[in-house]
Amino acid sequence: MNILILGSGGREHSLAWAVMQNPKCDRLIVAPGNAGIAQIADCAALDIENGGAVVSFAEENAIDFVIVGPEAPLAAGVADRLREAGVLVFGPSADAAQLEASKSFTKEICDASNAPTAAYARFTEAEPAKVYIREQGAPIVVKADGLAAGKGVIVAMDEKTALDAIDDMFGGAFGGAGAEVVIEEFMEGEEASLFVLCDGEDILSIGTAQDHKRVGEGDTGLNTGGMGAYSPAPVLSTEIEARAMEEIVRPTMAEMKRRGMPFQGVLYAGLMIKDDQPRLVEYNVRFGDPECQVLMMRLGAQVLDLLHAAAEGRLSETQVNWANDHAMTVVMAAQGYPGSYEKGTAIRGLDALPEDSSNMVFHAGTKTSEGQVQAAGGRVLNVTARGETLQKARDRAYAMVEGVDWPEGFYRRDIGWRAL
Repeated sequence: MNILILGSGGREHSLAWAVMQNPKCDRLIVAPGNAGIAQIADCAALDIENGGAVVSFAEENAIDFVIVGPEAPLAAGVADRLREAGVLVFGPSADAAQLEASKSFTKEICDASNAPTAAYARFTEAEPAKVYIREQGAPIVVKADGLAAGKGVIVAMDEKTALDAIDDMFGGAFGGAGAEVVIEEFMEGEEASLFVLCDGEDILSIGTAQDHKRVGEGDTGLNTGGMGAYSPAPVLSTEIEARAMEEIVRPTMAEMKRRGMPFQGVLYAGLMIKDDQPRLVEYNVRFGDPECQVLMMRLGAQVLDLLHAAAEGRLSETQVNWANDHAMTVVMAAQGYPGSYEKGTAIRGLDALPEDSSNMVFHAGTKTSEGQVQAAGGRVLNVTARGETLQKARDRAYAMVEGVDWPEGFYRRDIGWRAL
C-alpha cells in the first residue's frame, strides 16, 4: 500500500513509525512532516486543510490509504473530500468531527444519549456568562466552544480567573473558537483517556493513557497541549473501561448514527473517574498528542491493520494484541512555552540515542536547517520508552532525555507520578 499521513507533530511521527513497521506499507508520505519524520518517510509540502489539494496529491501519487492526524483538516472536511473522490481514509466526516470542534454539540449529544458528563450552560455573550459564574461560584470550568489547539479550556479555581477567562474568550484570545463559550461544573476525580476505533457500526477499544496537561511539576501552572503521558492508565481498570464503553461511547456512537453522521475514525474519550464511575470530560476525534506516542510504542506494526479495518468497516473481525508492558513519553519543550518562546535553537545529541522497539525520540516541533535539527515549535521532542513496568519505562525515557543537548529546552521530571 502507498500511504499518506497528514500532519507534522509528534503524533504523526509516532504513527509513521508504527505504520512503517508493517510489511503492507510499500511507500509512506507524510505531509508536511518534520525533521524526525523526514528520516523515515518522504515528506511533502501540502496544504492539509485544503481538501481539493489533498485529493489531487493522493491521486497523483497513487495513494491507497490516507490517515488524518490533526483535528483541523477533519473539521475542514478533508476526509469528506477524500471519500467523495473514492480514496480510502481514516478519519471522521466534518459533521462527525463536531464532537471535538464544538463543545456545545458534544453536550447536546451527551444529553440525547444519557452519557454521564458535567452539568453545563452555553453563552454567546459575556455578561450573562459572568452572571452565571457568580451564581455558581468556583471552582468552575470555562471552555471556548471551537478548536483552540488544546488550550481553550480554563479550569478556574477562583471566581476572578473564571471571569477573566470570559473576557479573554469573548475578547478574541482564542480567535473564532471563543465566539461561544460553554461553562461546566468542576468535576473531581482522576482524569484518563480511552481510545476507541469506530467504523460507523462497531467499536473497538485500543488502549488507555494518562496525560500531564500542566506545565509545572506536581501538575501546577498553565495548561499546555501535554507535557508527557504514559500507557496504560492504572485508574482505568478493565471494569471502569467496560463501563465507559457501555455508558458513554456506545450510546454516543448510536446517537451519531441516528443523526445520519456515523463516526468513523478514532474517538478519544477524556474521562473523569471518581468512586469507579467514569464521566465524560470531552471527546477528541483524533489520537491525543502526546498520548498517541505511548500507544504507538505499545501497539507497533498492527496499527496499520487496525486503522485500515476501521476505514473499511471491518472492525467486527479485528482484535488488538497487547503486550503486557508500559510506555512513557516525556515532552521536551522550548523555554517559555506555553507562552512566547524562541524558535531556531539547535538540538544536538539525538544521533547517539537508541532507536528501537523500546526507545524512540519522536519529533514534534522540529525542522532541519544548515544540516542540524532545530526547534520549530513549543513542544519540540517526545522522548519515549517502553518497559515491563512503568518504572522501567520511566528510567529509560529519562536516561534518553539526559542525552539530549538542548540548553534552550525544559521538561517535567515527574511524568507518571500519579501511577508511581
